[in-house]
Amino acid sequence: MKKPTSGEKKFYYFAYGSCMCPVDLKRTLGENTHPYVIGPAKLKGYKIGFYRYSEVRKCGVLDVVKDESSTVEGVLYYLPLRLRDRLDEREDVRFDLVKQIHYGTYRPEKVDVFYQDQLFFDVNTYVVVDKLSHELAPNDWYFHVVLRGATTCGLSEEYCWKLFEHMHNLQHQKKQKKVLAIA
Repeated sequence: MKKPTSGEKKFYYFAYGSCMCPVDLKRTLGENTHPYVIGPAKLKGYKIGFYRYSEVRKCGVLDVVKDESSTVEGVLYYLPLRLRDRLDEREDVRFDLVKQIHYGTYRPEKVDVFYQDQLFFDVNTYVVVDKLSHELAPNDWYFHVVLRGATTCGLSEEYCWKLFEHMHNLQHQKKQKKVLAIA
């Protein structure tokens, strides 16, 4: 495992969507994130789903949902704490101090993840606040950035294929609905 190179405070972050791609994460955090990649990790008791429409990306985007029989693979990062606000901003985290509720797009959640044979407790991740009742297809750009992150950071081949098939099937269903609507 990589160790911090300075006395800078850091935090663990589990990415399962577009943030798995260090190049895309760099785009919003403003610095190279490759040095902060620990490696592929597993989140047990959750499954992926596209239960949110992103106005920015114009498509369905990933979320994790509790499911005791499933496991989500993703990327474990060890990020400098100074990047936390930019990460929260990227995920549109908003919190009402008076009502003590999250009302943005995502909310932070602490999870336990496995990296190799080690369990990491209280790792930061994000989950959708207001989930849709059905999944929405990703667009081609989001599809490719998620797969690029998954393969670049070494997720299992089996999981990469599962991710590919899930996204491909959602896109295929969307195309079929368009064809039926035209007919």
